Amino acid sequence: MDEPAQAVWTGWISYGLVSMPVRLFPATREHGVALHEVHVADGSRIRHRRVCEAEGREVDWPEVAKGYEAPDGRTVVLRQEDLEALPLPSKQVIEVLGFVPVDGLDPILFSRAYYATPAQDAARRPYTLLVAALARAERAALAKVTLRTRERLAAVWPRRETLVVQTLLWPEEIREPHGPARAAPVTGQELELASLLVAQLPEPDLASLHDEYTSALKQLVAAKQAGEELTQPREPKQAADLIAALEASLRAAADRGPER
Repeated sequence: MDEPAQAVWTGWISYGLVSMPVRLFPATREHGVALHEVHVADGSRIRHRRVCEAEGREVDWPEVAKGYEAPDGRTVVLRQEDLEALPLPSKQVIEVLGFVPVDGLDPILFSRAYYATPAQDAARRPYTLLVAALARAERAALAKVTLRTRERLAAVWPRRETLVVQTLLWPEEIREPHGPARAAPVTGQELELASLLVAQLPEPDLASLHDEYTSALKQLVAAKQAGEELTQPREPKQAADLIAALEASLRAAADRGPER
């Protein structure tokens, strides 16, 4: 694991009467192409400025704080030191609330992942013990942690002998569908063919998959510079005969054979 120069959180993991100091590092990094906001007419950069509504002047970052609007309409100014003084135990301690099966966590709850590493040599033994115990039980520890200005639920489980702290959304943050999707009648033959297709298509090799957005964006930029038009991929069409489409898909999958 490549650790950043600075941890995003330092504190403790505590379960029962066992506590260990740990540091959290981001476990993922998103990539993409940086695009700027520009004026359509001449391509010049658009700049956003911090302007005080009352004074009509631009203010520097040291003059900026958070504000909470009270029910009576007044604004309570909260500085960084105020937020750091919040009386939350989860600011410093990831306290395990209990344990749940790893496959019992609904993936829609997953937010961001962090690696937790021992912050001191004395923490390595209890850390290794927790990794081994969770791996043997195939369970995740459920806990709470405060990162920046948010308290989150978190699941803690081992990955490659390292603890992952996966922050979770609160249940009330999940939007439920407006009732189940209206079902349409399907025949037994359609269901059988669809099940065969699901079983026959190969499992993708995730390591071989890559984000193609950057390549497509570079093609677009080159075409714009050359005054050319890009050829767009064909949009799929809904099959008029579902049975025929399923059978053709099965034949195509059989012709490809198993991927190695």
